[in-house]
Amino acid sequence: MRHNKKFNHLSRTASHRKAMLANMAISLIMHKRITTTLAKAKALKAYVEPLITRSKTDTTTSRRVVFRYLQNKYAVTELFKVISTKVADRPGGYTRIIKLGTRQGDAADVCFIELVDFDENMVKTPKTAKKTRRSRRSKGAEAAPAAETVAEETKADAPAEEAAKAE
Repeated sequence: MRHNKKFNHLSRTASHRKAMLANMAISLIMHKRITTTLAKAKALKAYVEPLITRSKTDTTTSRRVVFRYLQNKYAVTELFKVISTKVADRPGGYTRIIKLGTRQGDAADVCFIELVDFDENMVKTPKTAKKTRRSRRSKGAEAAPAAETVAEETKADAPAEEAAKAE
């Protein structure tokens, strides 16, 4: 029976799986988006999200715990300095999986896995209230009298300018 055995073994030994997930987590942290298969992306999501949650509290203990998983000091620094500040107010769900289709060679499902707060196309910006001036008049009725008054003023000014030149 396989009670309480929920994670995907990915057809690898435990040491190979641990090394592969650590390398993928480092790549995700450094590049903010990677392309991989759907099964690996789901396994990576379960691997990296607790690390990001741990990075919210910048203590020596949490740095050591994260370093034990990643074994890359540059990725740990990036995680604690850049990523943790962006996800500080987010209660979870730091990654997003976007399916891309199937791979040509073996028909494996391929997808993006990315950090949510680092995708410029998906980040919602607050909209400002639209300020418009409204009138009861129609636009056509407003434009016609304004054009007539400008034309009348130029006709009235033309004889006065000629009289000033003659003097």
